[in-house]
Amino acid sequence: MKRTSTAKKAAPAKRTAAAKKAATPKKATTAKEAPAAKKAATAKKASAAKKAPTAKKATAIAKKVTTKQAITKKPAIAPIKATAAVKGASPVKTVTPKPPTAESRTALVRRARRINRELAEVFPYAHPELDFDNPFQLLVATVLSAQTTDLRVNQTTPALFTKYPTPEDLAAANPEEVEEILRPCGFFRAKTKSVMGLSKALVENHGGEVPGRLEDLVKLPGVGRKTAFVVLGNAFGHPGITVDTHFQRLVRRWQWTEQTDPDKIEAEIGALFPKSDWTDLSHHVIWHGRRICHARKPACGACPIAPLCPAYGEGETDPEKAKKLLKYEKGGFPGQRLKPPQSYLDAGGRPAPPLGAG
Repeated sequence: MKRTSTAKKAAPAKRTAAAKKAATPKKATTAKEAPAAKKAATAKKASAAKKAPTAKKATAIAKKVTTKQAITKKPAIAPIKATAAVKGASPVKTVTPKPPTAESRTALVRRARRINRELAEVFPYAHPELDFDNPFQLLVATVLSAQTTDLRVNQTTPALFTKYPTPEDLAAANPEEVEEILRPCGFFRAKTKSVMGLSKALVENHGGEVPGRLEDLVKLPGVGRKTAFVVLGNAFGHPGITVDTHFQRLVRRWQWTEQTDPDKIEAEIGALFPKSDWTDLSHHVIWHGRRICHARKPACGACPIAPLCPAYGEGETDPEKAKKLLKYEKGGFPGQRLKPPQSYLDAGGRPAPPLGAG
């Protein structure tokens, strides 16, 4: 009886030991699996790391392709001389324009003066595009030219000067009759007030004569510096710069100045040129702005100063298409004056038609 109970007691002990042995291999297996899992994770990280450089390489390749595409694009090419600008021009050669990046003061002066010389060759007959026979007529016509074209003024002033030839006549006129004559010019009421006011001022303060001094002219009703310089330069031979809308647009396109105020533009441009050049410079720039370098669509392909212009390419660069954009005598059309100078007619220009002629 005692042996049996002992055996029974020993059996559970053996079983317990066996259970422990069975559990121990499982723990060992788990321990062995842990390094394997770490190795697998490391392998995954390594593969991810290998993939990352591949993405960088792809980005680098894409950049190289983009760079190559940018290099293969052809830059804008400016003609040395425009065939449409002058008669009998030689075949067009092309050069890459050189924008004046970080241009020195000396380089700016040289480029500006060269542009003026080039334009003088293209427009040797440049002149004020308002018809006038004396300083009074030029003064009145210039005041009337605000917010309208010189052509419209030239078509309107013959009737005005026929009826009121002197400051005394215009000062004593019936405002309603003057308004009716000036109606085609636009803003006719304000312009009537200005021309009658300046006529009265001439009679009362200057004996009916137009003064030849800037300080006297700018005191007249409706007369600013621009108008005064037109009169001084073209009626009295005193040098002056006419800063109209065309002049402002072009000198900024050419990077002669960044100013927008007319008085500051006048001062900065005047410092680039000798005083004796100011009046003709104004004519050259304004003529170029009206005929070739237009506000909305410049005729870059027909521009005689394209290699000197940092804004080349803003307009039409194809020479044949650019020719179609030229205006007045450059495009084969009448000019703005009904009575232009003989030099203009000799150069192939045609007088404008009178009011109502078409």
